[in-house]
Amino acid sequence: MAAQPYGLIAGFSNPSEIFHAAEKVRDAGYTRWDCITPFPVHGLDNAMGVKRSMVPRFSLVGGITGFCTGMSMIWYMNGYDYTLTVGGKPLFSPMFAFPVSYELTILFTAFATIIGMFVLNGLTKLYHPILKYEHIRRATSDTFYIVIQADDPRYNPANTRTLLETIGGRDVAELEA
Repeated sequence: MAAQPYGLIAGFSNPSEIFHAAEKVRDAGYTRWDCITPFPVHGLDNAMGVKRSMVPRFSLVGGITGFCTGMSMIWYMNGYDYTLTVGGKPLFSPMFAFPVSYELTILFTAFATIIGMFVLNGLTKLYHPILKYEHIRRATSDTFYIVIQADDPRYNPANTRTLLETIGGRDVAELEA
């Protein structure tokens, strides 16, 4: 029984090549593909058409939740749960609740950021089909790769291989799922 294909992979030798190849793959209408590089390439996200990450929004929601939790907790504890009037101080003052709220803001922001990153990146995967490719280790030192997935709506093995070869991809190979 033949293995199900994951997609096609093509190698490129320098950042300029992969940058221009990514623009051409994006312009060809592919949506399920990625670039693998040994180091960050400035502007590659824009060349790929990648939108801004949603992680900062998760962080903001976490921070606001932490701040409101801290203020609400101090307000409830001082105003209702354990009312203690000493020296005429008010039952609730934001000034006294600020340290707790500040710490909870930091804590909730950190948790929301980590959880958002795990959820949006689809992490906790212990295996990826690209790891079966025999030359993938070179992606950590000197080779750049573009991987187009077989579940992309525009994917056609012959046409996709031709595209990768015409944009300068070397050693185009099929990946097994």
